[in-house]
Amino acid sequence: MAAVNSIVVRKLTPHIGAEISGVDLAQPLEPSTVGAIEQALWDNLVVFFRDQPMTHAQHVRLGSYFGGLYVHPAAGKSKASGGGAGKQKAYASTVDGYPEVVRIYADENSTQAAGELWHSDVTSEESPPLGSILRIEELPPVGGDTLFASMYAAYDALSEPMKKFLAPLTAIHDGMKVYGGRSAFDHSRQYPRSEHPVVRTHPVTGRQALFVSATFTTRIVQLSQAESDAVLRYLFEHLQQPLFQCRFQWRKDSVAFWDNRCTQHQAQWDYFPHKRVGYRVQLVGDRPFYRASQEVAA
Repeated sequence: MAAVNSIVVRKLTPHIGAEISGVDLAQPLEPSTVGAIEQALWDNLVVFFRDQPMTHAQHVRLGSYFGGLYVHPAAGKSKASGGGAGKQKAYASTVDGYPEVVRIYADENSTQAAGELWHSDVTSEESPPLGSILRIEELPPVGGDTLFASMYAAYDALSEPMKKFLAPLTAIHDGMKVYGGRSAFDHSRQYPRSEHPVVRTHPVTGRQALFVSATFTTRIVQLSQAESDAVLRYLFEHLQQPLFQCRFQWRKDSVAFWDNRCTQHQAQWDYFPHKRVGYRVQLVGDRPFYRASQEVAA
């Protein structure tokens, strides 16, 4: 456990996850506090906060301390911004007056829930979000945890020949695969599709991370379809190992802030037919790249 600038950081696992206390995220933050939270994020990949009620405006302000705010390409307008059961079928929708805030919702009428499969957020974008800040407002009686996995640890666990093989490869990440086949989204829209390195270098830490997911990644460009399918199947299974993970049990007004460039996450939809409601802002990201170099200090 470490105290920096009055915040206390308690690691949850050796590879990923820390809980931060000693800060009220709804209040204006000093630059030194923002810096301490950023450092904890770089060190732990995802950080968690308890008992953090906030308005949408405060949530937006919190996100803006860490960068520009990203507007999701697929989430539509909420028809039930008040959260009435049965009124809102979409599991992700923007909030009236706050285009940067996405409402995450599931109840007894839902046929899908956000984030059921392992993924990094919106990697189909040319510059995927840097990170996400999610607050859960309403919870089922039990269940609804989120798993987070370190893609640093997943990469580090590969053999040296496999690392060398993957280094020059790129893969297609296709938004249509995710949003085009789901009833919650507009099938007539064009969703982003991008080519990214299979191994991504983190621009702050210099560490290498696996950057493919079963949700968005469709093809390794340099391989035949059969070869690509085989390699991706292996990588998807590899990166889901429990050794690389932490599990977060939400409480009302808990907040998770994760680095989208070096993590994947999976929301457990094990609470049907109960309701789970949360709100998320995301940070504008940078274009993924691979650089064969030594790690740098965070």
